[in-house]
Amino acid sequence: MKKVRVSNGDSSWFSHDRFGLFIHWGLYALAARHEWVKQREEIPDEVYDIYFRHFNPDLYDPDLWAKTAAAAGMKYFVVTTKHHEGFCLWDSQYTDYKATRTPAGRDLLKPMVEAFRRQGLRVGFYHSLIDWHHPDFVIDDLHPLRNHPDRARLNKTRRQEKYAEYLHHQVRELLTNFGPVDIMWFDFSYPPGKHGRPSSWVGKGRQDWESEKLVKLVRSLQPKILLNDRLDWPEDWDIMTPEQYMPRDWPTVDGVPVVWEACHTFSGSWGYHRDEASWKSVEQLLTLLIEAVSKGGNFLLNVGPTARGEFDERALARLEGIGQWMRRHSRAIYGCTQAPDEFKPPPDCRLTYNPETNCLYVHILAWPFRHLHLDGYGKKVAYAQLLHDASEVKIIRDQKKPDDITLELPVLRPNVAVAVVELFLR
Repeated sequence: MKKVRVSNGDSSWFSHDRFGLFIHWGLYALAARHEWVKQREEIPDEVYDIYFRHFNPDLYDPDLWAKTAAAAGMKYFVVTTKHHEGFCLWDSQYTDYKATRTPAGRDLLKPMVEAFRRQGLRVGFYHSLIDWHHPDFVIDDLHPLRNHPDRARLNKTRRQEKYAEYLHHQVRELLTNFGPVDIMWFDFSYPPGKHGRPSSWVGKGRQDWESEKLVKLVRSLQPKILLNDRLDWPEDWDIMTPEQYMPRDWPTVDGVPVVWEACHTFSGSWGYHRDEASWKSVEQLLTLLIEAVSKGGNFLLNVGPTARGEFDERALARLEGIGQWMRRHSRAIYGCTQAPDEFKPPPDCRLTYNPETNCLYVHILAWPFRHLHLDGYGKKVAYAQLLHDASEVKIIRDQKKPDDITLELPVLRPNVAVAVVELFLR
């Protein structure tokens, strides 16, 4: 077992559960063409407010959302309490730009939290550091008004420190009024000179959010909470969050492996996108989950609900397919991590390992004919079976090569999205 960087929160459950649901839901669901539509199309408040006036998710059923996530094998969820557009799902006392002032007329966050808890899922809050609606948020090079001819004049009345105060007040609300919160997922810092941006870039970082003070607030209110790494504050975070890609290896800081989580979408957008057609298959999504766990990480899969409050049929179909696989293969995910270095994966395979049960799982991404060669496994494997049905897989041992074994697989690939062989180690 690798020695992992110690987090300040309680990451033991996180590293066991491995699989979570991300939810991006806001006014952009009405536009249905990307959650950054306000920024991409440089839409001013007075135009974007048409979505505020028409937001009415009459089909919203948080219990159905929670049951869908649980059936898919997800163990925690993270929801956008507020995205970059500034719209709040809960009844914040610090703004009128919230669900209770739309035709929805109610707090949408509290019943969601309660519903997911009833299904046994842990609770996470995504909260945007960015706010393109707040009057004190200084217009920068990422803002919808970045190209406004009067940008300098508009900024004269804006006070970033007042916005930071607002940000901290809302975080206090979220971590005070909703019971135990397991994850605080901030998004995101973009200071000059970082992430490939030139030094002339006008962005925002730790000083703009007052990150050190904000972290202390979070820790004081919820000592066991897990905090992500997007505050531009390297002194205190728990989870590294690679987005829309898969690291080649277990991520490290100063050579020490960290707790990490890859977050991905079904397609390209996080918010509901009606016309997006590049949706990943169930097999692709499961491969991402397996890949993350094989490198000691978690997988956070996103749904963008519609403006009426539903997961659309594309999302439901994939979650159902993932759930069918997880029902029979979850023990190759929960409690698992990267395999010990002595085990090398065969071609077109990934390994996960459960140190508590001493079982190794071979996830076969491309079904071979007919043998799977496991070099160096010979003296370490006591028994092998296909995980989905617990049918024995014959182990062929060669006395001339006692360190190597060969698994004799059925000719036909099992009717599962990704076949898994469970190896019981000596």
